[in-house]
Amino acid sequence: MPNLTTPDIATTNIEMTAVPDLIETEQRIGLRSIDPTAVFAVVGAAFGAMAFVWLLFTQFTAAGTNIGMFVVWYLVFITMIWVIGREQYDPVRARDLVARVVFWSAGLIIVVPMIAIATYTIAKGVTALTPNFFFQDQSRVGPLSPARVGGASQAIVGTLEQVAIAAIISVPLGILVAIYLNEVGGRLARVVRTIVDAMSAIPSIVAGLFIFASFILAFGGQLSGFAAGLALAVLMLPTVTRTTEVVLRLVPGGLREAGLALGATEWSTTRHVVLPTARSGIVTAVILGVARVIGETAPLLLTTLGAVSMNWSPFEGKQSALPLYVYRLFQLPQEVAIQRAWTGALVLLILVFVLFVTARIIGGRGPGHISRFRRARLAREGLA
Repeated sequence: MPNLTTPDIATTNIEMTAVPDLIETEQRIGLRSIDPTAVFAVVGAAFGAMAFVWLLFTQFTAAGTNIGMFVVWYLVFITMIWVIGREQYDPVRARDLVARVVFWSAGLIIVVPMIAIATYTIAKGVTALTPNFFFQDQSRVGPLSPARVGGASQAIVGTLEQVAIAAIISVPLGILVAIYLNEVGGRLARVVRTIVDAMSAIPSIVAGLFIFASFILAFGGQLSGFAAGLALAVLMLPTVTRTTEVVLRLVPGGLREAGLALGATEWSTTRHVVLPTARSGIVTAVILGVARVIGETAPLLLTTLGAVSMNWSPFEGKQSALPLYVYRLFQLPQEVAIQRAWTGALVLLILVFVLFVTARIIGGRGPGHISRFRRARLAREGLA
Protein backbone atom coordinates (compact mmCIF):
# COMPACT_ATOMS: atom_id res chain seq x y z
CA MET A 1 0.00 0.00 0.00
CA PRO A 2 1.56 3.39 -1.00
CA ASN A 3 2.54 5.91 1.66
CA LEU A 4 0.06 8.78 1.30
CA THR A 5 1.97 11.10 3.63
CA THR A 6 5.18 11.12 1.60
CA PRO A 7 5.14 13.79 -1.14
CA ASP A 8 6.40 13.11 -4.59
CA ILE A 9 9.93 14.47 -4.81
CA ALA A 10 9.69 15.34 -8.48
CA THR A 11 6.42 17.22 -7.99
CA THR A 12 7.86 19.11 -5.02
CA ASN A 13 10.90 20.21 -6.99
CA ILE A 14 8.73 21.49 -9.82
CA GLU A 15 6.58 23.46 -7.41
CA MET A 16 9.60 24.91 -5.58
CA THR A 17 11.21 26.06 -8.80
CA ALA A 18 8.00 27.50 -10.17
CA VAL A 19 7.19 29.66 -7.14
CA PRO A 20 9.97 32.24 -7.64
CA ASP A 21 8.86 32.79 -11.23
CA LEU A 22 5.40 33.76 -10.00
CA ILE A 23 6.70 36.41 -7.60
CA GLU A 24 7.00 39.84 -9.17
CA THR A 25 10.00 41.73 -7.92
CA GLU A 26 9.41 45.47 -7.40
CA GLN A 27 12.14 47.97 -8.05
CA ARG A 28 12.68 50.40 -5.20
CA ILE A 29 12.52 54.10 -5.96
CA GLY A 30 15.52 55.99 -4.64
CA LEU A 31 14.35 59.10 -2.87
CA ARG A 32 17.62 60.94 -3.46
CA SER A 33 18.81 59.25 -6.63
CA ILE A 34 18.61 61.05 -9.97
CA ASP A 35 17.75 59.07 -13.07
CA PRO A 36 19.54 60.50 -16.13
CA THR A 37 16.62 59.44 -18.30
CA ALA A 38 14.23 61.39 -16.10
CA VAL A 39 16.51 64.44 -16.30
CA PHE A 40 16.41 64.36 -20.10
CA ALA A 41 12.64 63.90 -19.96
CA VAL A 42 12.23 66.94 -17.71
CA VAL A 43 14.49 69.12 -19.88
CA GLY A 44 12.74 67.98 -23.05
CA ALA A 45 9.32 68.62 -21.52
CA ALA A 46 10.40 72.11 -20.46
CA PHE A 47 11.56 73.07 -23.96
CA GLY A 48 8.61 71.36 -25.61
CA ALA A 49 6.13 73.16 -23.37
CA MET A 50 7.88 76.48 -23.98
CA ALA A 51 7.74 76.01 -27.76
CA PHE A 52 4.06 75.08 -27.64
CA VAL A 53 3.09 77.98 -25.40
CA TRP A 54 5.18 80.45 -27.40
CA LEU A 55 3.41 79.45 -30.60
CA LEU A 56 0.05 79.60 -28.85
CA PHE A 57 0.56 83.09 -27.39
CA THR A 58 2.52 84.77 -30.18
CA GLN A 59 1.42 83.13 -33.42
CA PHE A 60 -2.16 81.96 -32.91
CA THR A 61 -3.33 84.60 -30.44
CA ALA A 62 -2.55 88.26 -29.78
CA ALA A 63 -1.95 87.77 -26.07
CA GLY A 64 1.81 88.31 -26.25
CA THR A 65 4.26 87.46 -23.48
CA ASN A 66 2.89 88.07 -19.99
CA ILE A 67 2.49 86.36 -16.64
CA GLY A 68 -0.32 84.19 -18.00
CA MET A 69 2.08 82.75 -20.56
CA PHE A 70 4.38 81.44 -17.82
CA VAL A 71 1.44 80.02 -15.87
CA VAL A 72 0.16 78.17 -18.94
CA TRP A 73 3.70 77.01 -19.71
CA TYR A 74 4.08 75.51 -16.25
CA LEU A 75 0.73 73.69 -16.48
CA VAL A 76 1.64 72.29 -19.90
CA PHE A 77 5.08 71.37 -18.59
CA ILE A 78 3.63 69.40 -15.65
CA THR A 79 1.16 67.68 -17.97
CA MET A 80 3.94 66.63 -20.33
CA ILE A 81 5.97 65.33 -17.40
CA TRP A 82 3.00 63.20 -16.35
CA VAL A 83 2.48 61.83 -19.86
CA ILE A 84 6.17 61.03 -20.32
CA GLY A 85 6.27 59.37 -16.91
CA ARG A 86 3.25 57.19 -17.73
CA GLU A 87 4.75 56.13 -21.03
CA GLN A 88 8.27 55.50 -19.77
CA TYR A 89 7.57 54.25 -16.24
CA ASP A 90 4.65 52.95 -14.21
CA PRO A 91 1.98 55.25 -12.70
CA VAL A 92 3.70 55.26 -9.29
CA ARG A 93 7.00 56.49 -10.70
CA ALA A 94 5.16 58.97 -12.89
CA ARG A 95 3.52 60.52 -9.84
CA ASP A 96 6.88 60.52 -8.08
CA LEU A 97 8.47 62.36 -11.02
CA VAL A 98 5.69 64.97 -11.07
CA ALA A 99 6.00 65.49 -7.30
CA ARG A 100 9.76 65.97 -7.59
CA VAL A 101 9.35 68.55 -10.32
CA VAL A 102 6.73 70.44 -8.27
CA PHE A 103 8.92 70.45 -5.15
CA TRP A 104 12.00 71.52 -7.11
CA SER A 105 9.93 74.30 -8.67
CA ALA A 106 8.82 75.48 -5.22
CA GLY A 107 12.44 75.54 -4.08
CA LEU A 108 13.51 77.52 -7.14
CA ILE A 109 10.70 80.01 -6.57
CA ILE A 110 12.23 80.75 -3.17
CA VAL A 111 15.93 80.53 -4.03
CA VAL A 112 16.02 82.32 -7.40
CA PRO A 113 14.52 85.63 -6.16
CA MET A 114 16.90 85.63 -3.19
CA ILE A 115 19.89 85.07 -5.47
CA ALA A 116 18.61 87.74 -7.84
CA ILE A 117 18.16 90.27 -5.03
CA ALA A 118 21.61 89.55 -3.60
CA THR A 119 23.28 89.66 -7.03
CA TYR A 120 21.58 92.92 -8.02
CA THR A 121 22.40 94.54 -4.68
CA ILE A 122 26.04 93.50 -4.96
CA ALA A 123 26.28 94.78 -8.54
CA LYS A 124 24.77 98.16 -7.62
CA GLY A 125 26.46 98.62 -4.25
CA VAL A 126 30.01 97.48 -4.88
CA THR A 127 30.81 100.58 -6.95
CA ALA A 128 30.87 102.84 -3.87
CA LEU A 129 32.20 100.24 -1.43
CA THR A 130 35.50 101.82 -0.40
CA PRO A 131 37.41 101.83 2.92
CA ASN A 132 36.07 105.34 3.56
CA PHE A 133 32.57 103.90 3.72
CA PHE A 134 33.43 102.05 6.94
CA PHE A 135 35.64 104.66 8.64
CA GLN A 136 34.11 108.06 7.79
CA ASP A 137 30.75 109.65 8.47
CA GLN A 138 28.73 112.15 6.43
CA SER A 139 29.60 115.28 8.36
CA ARG A 140 31.78 116.58 5.50
CA VAL A 141 29.71 115.25 2.59
CA GLY A 142 28.07 117.79 0.28
CA PRO A 143 25.53 117.35 -2.53
CA LEU A 144 28.28 117.21 -5.17
CA SER A 145 30.89 115.26 -3.20
CA PRO A 146 32.19 112.14 -4.96
CA ALA A 147 31.59 108.68 -3.57
CA ARG A 148 35.12 108.44 -2.14
CA VAL A 149 34.35 111.31 0.25
CA GLY A 150 32.57 110.37 3.46
CA GLY A 151 31.00 107.10 4.45
CA ALA A 152 28.44 105.43 6.69
CA SER A 153 30.40 104.65 9.84
CA GLN A 154 27.82 106.48 11.97
CA ALA A 155 25.05 104.33 10.45
CA ILE A 156 26.95 101.06 10.92
CA VAL A 157 27.73 101.83 14.56
CA GLY A 158 24.14 102.91 15.19
CA THR A 159 22.73 99.74 13.66
CA LEU A 160 25.03 97.50 15.70
CA GLU A 161 24.24 99.32 18.95
CA GLN A 162 20.48 99.46 18.39
CA VAL A 163 20.24 95.80 17.39
CA ALA A 164 22.42 94.85 20.38
CA ILE A 165 20.07 96.74 22.72
CA ALA A 166 17.07 94.99 21.17
CA ALA A 167 18.77 91.59 21.49
CA ILE A 168 19.81 92.18 25.11
CA ILE A 169 16.18 92.91 25.99
CA SER A 170 14.27 90.48 23.80
CA VAL A 171 16.47 87.37 23.70
CA PRO A 172 16.50 86.51 27.45
CA LEU A 173 12.88 87.56 27.85
CA GLY A 174 11.80 85.62 24.76
CA ILE A 175 13.61 82.45 25.84
CA LEU A 176 12.14 82.65 29.36
CA VAL A 177 8.63 83.16 27.98
CA ALA A 178 9.11 80.21 25.61
CA ILE A 179 10.30 78.02 28.51
CA TYR A 180 7.24 79.04 30.50
CA LEU A 181 4.87 78.27 27.63
CA ASN A 182 6.41 74.89 26.76
CA GLU A 183 7.89 73.54 29.99
CA VAL A 184 5.72 75.05 32.74
CA GLY A 185 2.35 75.94 31.28
CA GLY A 186 -0.68 76.66 33.41
CA ARG A 187 -3.82 78.72 33.09
CA LEU A 188 -1.94 81.86 32.19
CA ALA A 189 -0.05 80.17 29.33
CA ARG A 190 -2.95 80.50 26.90
CA VAL A 191 -3.25 84.22 27.61
CA VAL A 192 0.50 84.75 27.20
CA ARG A 193 0.55 82.79 23.93
CA THR A 194 -2.34 84.88 22.60
CA ILE A 195 -0.52 88.10 23.50
CA VAL A 196 2.67 86.86 21.79
CA ASP A 197 0.72 85.93 18.66
CA ALA A 198 -0.91 89.36 18.65
CA MET A 199 2.48 91.04 18.99
CA SER A 200 3.70 89.14 15.93
CA ALA A 201 1.15 91.01 13.82
CA ILE A 202 2.01 94.49 15.10
CA PRO A 203 3.11 96.80 12.26
CA SER A 204 6.57 98.22 12.74
CA ILE A 205 5.31 101.79 12.65
CA VAL A 206 2.99 101.01 15.57
CA ALA A 207 5.93 99.72 17.62
CA GLY A 208 7.80 102.96 16.97
CA LEU A 209 4.72 105.01 17.82
CA PHE A 210 4.28 103.07 21.07
CA ILE A 211 7.84 103.82 22.21
CA PHE A 212 7.49 107.43 21.10
CA ALA A 213 4.28 107.89 23.10
CA SER A 214 5.35 105.97 26.20
CA PHE A 215 9.12 106.38 26.57
CA ILE A 216 9.67 109.78 24.93
CA LEU A 217 6.45 111.71 25.65
CA ALA A 218 5.18 110.11 28.87
CA PHE A 219 8.51 109.53 30.64
CA GLY A 220 10.46 112.43 29.19
CA GLY A 221 12.92 110.41 27.17
CA GLN A 222 14.74 111.76 24.15
CA LEU A 223 15.18 110.70 20.56
CA SER A 224 18.13 108.32 20.78
CA GLY A 225 19.50 104.97 19.78
CA PHE A 226 18.21 103.48 23.03
CA ALA A 227 14.64 104.45 22.11
CA ALA A 228 15.17 102.84 18.71
CA GLY A 229 16.46 99.70 20.41
CA LEU A 230 13.33 99.55 22.56
CA ALA A 231 11.14 99.76 19.45
CA LEU A 232 13.15 97.02 17.76
CA ALA A 233 12.88 94.87 20.90
CA VAL A 234 9.08 95.07 20.70
CA LEU A 235 9.28 93.66 17.17
CA MET A 236 11.97 91.09 17.96
CA LEU A 237 10.40 89.61 21.10
CA PRO A 238 7.51 87.63 19.50
CA THR A 239 9.79 86.18 16.81
CA VAL A 240 12.29 84.88 19.36
CA THR A 241 9.53 83.59 21.65
CA ARG A 242 7.50 81.70 19.04
CA THR A 243 10.53 80.21 17.29
CA THR A 244 12.11 79.10 20.57
CA GLU A 245 8.84 77.55 21.70
CA VAL A 246 8.65 75.52 18.48
CA VAL A 247 12.26 74.38 18.95
CA LEU A 248 11.63 73.30 22.54
CA ARG A 249 8.67 71.21 21.39
CA LEU A 250 11.02 69.21 19.16
CA VAL A 251 13.09 68.02 22.12
CA PRO A 252 12.12 64.38 22.80
CA GLY A 253 10.02 63.91 25.91
CA GLY A 254 12.13 60.91 26.88
CA LEU A 255 15.04 63.21 27.68
CA ARG A 256 12.92 65.14 30.17
CA GLU A 257 11.60 61.91 31.71
CA ALA A 258 15.13 60.51 32.04
CA GLY A 259 16.32 63.64 33.82
CA LEU A 260 13.38 63.62 36.22
CA ALA A 261 13.82 59.87 36.81
CA LEU A 262 17.42 60.47 37.86
CA GLY A 263 16.22 62.86 40.56
CA ALA A 264 16.85 66.17 38.81
CA THR A 265 14.45 69.02 39.39
CA GLU A 266 12.32 70.43 36.59
CA TRP A 267 14.49 73.53 36.31
CA SER A 268 17.70 71.48 36.36
CA THR A 269 16.34 69.23 33.60
CA THR A 270 15.38 72.23 31.52
CA ARG A 271 18.74 73.90 32.05
CA HIS A 272 21.07 70.93 31.58
CA VAL A 273 19.07 68.74 29.17
CA VAL A 274 16.40 70.64 27.23
CA LEU A 275 18.25 73.88 26.50
CA PRO A 276 21.56 72.26 25.40
CA THR A 277 19.63 69.91 23.12
CA ALA A 278 17.77 72.83 21.53
CA ARG A 279 20.81 75.13 21.46
CA SER A 280 21.18 75.32 17.67
CA GLY A 281 17.47 75.98 17.24
CA ILE A 282 17.56 78.75 19.84
CA VAL A 283 20.49 80.36 18.03
CA THR A 284 18.45 80.18 14.85
CA ALA A 285 15.57 81.87 16.67
CA VAL A 286 17.88 84.70 17.67
CA ILE A 287 19.11 85.06 14.10
CA LEU A 288 15.53 85.19 12.84
CA GLY A 289 14.77 87.89 15.38
CA VAL A 290 17.79 89.94 14.33
CA ALA A 291 16.89 89.52 10.66
CA ARG A 292 13.36 90.65 11.52
CA VAL A 293 14.49 94.01 12.90
CA ILE A 294 17.86 94.87 11.36
CA GLY A 295 16.29 96.35 8.25
CA GLU A 296 13.37 98.17 9.88
CA THR A 297 13.05 101.84 9.03
CA ALA A 298 9.62 102.97 10.26
CA PRO A 299 10.32 102.62 14.05
CA LEU A 300 13.58 104.54 13.67
CA LEU A 301 11.81 107.49 12.05
CA LEU A 302 9.85 108.02 15.27
CA THR A 303 12.56 107.21 17.81
CA THR A 304 15.95 108.41 16.56
CA LEU A 305 15.45 110.26 13.23
CA GLY A 306 19.08 109.72 12.18
CA ALA A 307 22.22 111.88 12.10
CA VAL A 308 25.00 112.67 9.66
CA SER A 309 27.80 112.68 12.25
CA MET A 310 29.07 109.94 14.54
CA ASN A 311 27.29 109.43 17.86
CA TRP A 312 28.88 106.67 19.91
CA SER A 313 26.39 106.91 22.77
CA PRO A 314 22.95 105.35 22.14
CA PHE A 315 21.58 107.09 25.25
CA GLU A 316 22.18 110.70 24.27
CA GLY A 317 21.17 112.48 21.10
CA LYS A 318 19.97 111.33 17.72
CA GLN A 319 21.72 108.39 16.15
CA SER A 320 21.83 107.09 12.60
CA ALA A 321 21.28 103.55 11.34
CA LEU A 322 21.78 101.77 8.04
CA PRO A 323 18.06 101.57 7.18
CA LEU A 324 17.71 105.31 7.81
CA TYR A 325 20.90 105.94 5.85
CA VAL A 326 19.54 104.06 2.84
CA TYR A 327 16.10 105.65 3.16
CA ARG A 328 17.45 109.22 3.29
CA LEU A 329 19.87 108.82 0.38
CA PHE A 330 17.35 107.18 -1.93
CA GLN A 331 15.26 110.36 -1.65
CA LEU A 332 18.06 112.52 -3.04
CA PRO A 333 18.29 113.14 -6.80
CA GLN A 334 22.10 112.90 -7.07
CA GLU A 335 23.49 109.75 -8.65
CA VAL A 336 26.28 109.52 -6.07
CA ALA A 337 23.67 109.48 -3.28
CA ILE A 338 21.89 106.59 -4.96
CA GLN A 339 25.22 104.73 -5.16
CA ARG A 340 25.83 105.27 -1.45
CA ALA A 341 22.31 104.01 -0.71
CA TRP A 342 22.94 100.78 -2.64
CA THR A 343 26.21 100.37 -0.77
CA GLY A 344 24.36 100.74 2.52
CA ALA A 345 21.94 98.01 1.44
CA LEU A 346 24.90 95.81 0.53
CA VAL A 347 26.45 96.33 3.96
CA LEU A 348 23.15 95.30 5.55
CA LEU A 349 23.25 92.04 3.59
CA ILE A 350 26.86 91.48 4.66
CA LEU A 351 25.97 92.05 8.33
CA VAL A 352 23.12 89.54 8.19
CA PHE A 353 25.36 86.99 6.44
CA VAL A 354 28.17 87.41 8.98
CA LEU A 355 25.75 87.08 11.91
CA PHE A 356 24.22 83.94 10.42
CA VAL A 357 27.58 82.25 9.78
CA THR A 358 28.87 83.17 13.24
CA ALA A 359 25.75 81.84 14.91
CA ARG A 360 25.92 78.56 13.02
CA ILE A 361 29.58 78.10 13.98
CA ILE A 362 28.93 78.82 17.66
CA GLY A 363 25.60 77.03 17.93
CA GLY A 364 26.40 73.92 15.90
CA ARG A 365 24.72 72.53 12.82
CA GLY A 366 21.83 70.65 14.41
CA PRO A 367 20.39 68.96 17.49
CA GLY A 368 23.07 66.96 19.27
CA HIS A 369 25.89 68.47 17.23
CA ILE A 370 28.77 69.83 19.29
CA SER A 371 30.48 72.87 17.85
CA ARG A 372 34.26 73.14 17.63
CA PHE A 373 34.44 75.63 20.51
CA ARG A 374 32.33 73.42 22.77
CA ARG A 375 34.44 70.35 21.90
CA ALA A 376 37.57 72.28 22.87
CA ARG A 377 36.03 73.31 26.19
CA LEU A 378 34.89 69.75 26.93
CA ALA A 379 38.39 68.50 26.09
CA ARG A 380 39.91 70.94 28.58
CA GLU A 381 37.47 69.78 31.22
CA GLY A 382 38.27 66.12 30.45
CA LEU A 383 34.73 65.28 29.33
CA ALA A 384 35.29 64.75 25.61
